[in-house]
Amino acid sequence: MHDAQHKHSSEKPIPRREMSRRQFLSYALGGTTAFMAAGVTIPMIRFAVDPILQPAGAGEFVKVVEESKITAEPKSFKFQVHQVDGWYESDKELEAWILKDEKGEIYALSPVCKHLGCTVNWNADTRFPNQFFCPCHEAHYTKEGKNLAVAPAPLDEYKIKVEGGFVYLGKVQPNQHVTK
Repeated sequence: MHDAQHKHSSEKPIPRREMSRRQFLSYALGGTTAFMAAGVTIPMIRFAVDPILQPAGAGEFVKVVEESKITAEPKSFKFQVHQVDGWYESDKELEAWILKDEKGEIYALSPVCKHLGCTVNWNADTRFPNQFFCPCHEAHYTKEGKNLAVAPAPLDEYKIKVEGGFVYLGKVQPNQHVTK
């Protein structure tokens, strides 16, 4: 029993860990600095990332031409689209071949050749009458935009709506008028 008392009295009490003034000031200063840095950094990060996270203006249509000017013969119309690319805003000029199909419905084809991106024209070569023709590599397309030679796919077309006597064009989409 004597050993038990001796053993018990030889144990030292566990010292409490106290924070010194220097440690307290270091933690307080470090926390304040971090808080202030976050206050400056977070707006900068948001400015850098926010334009990337903004949804694209899908479904925006641009007024292009009066409906009464559209015939069965393809006509080229140029129009401006306001673009926002990150922080850069610009007005881009686009072109469309707009015409009526055999049912009288209006559609609009993109003039960008599906081979290498040159611009196609209507009736531009006497060898290919009543066709869209690309002068770069002699790709040609039907009136509906179906690819006949060289190009791997039909001409794209614009989303379209007719409202209040005017034709409005939207985003480019794969051709919907090509007969398979």
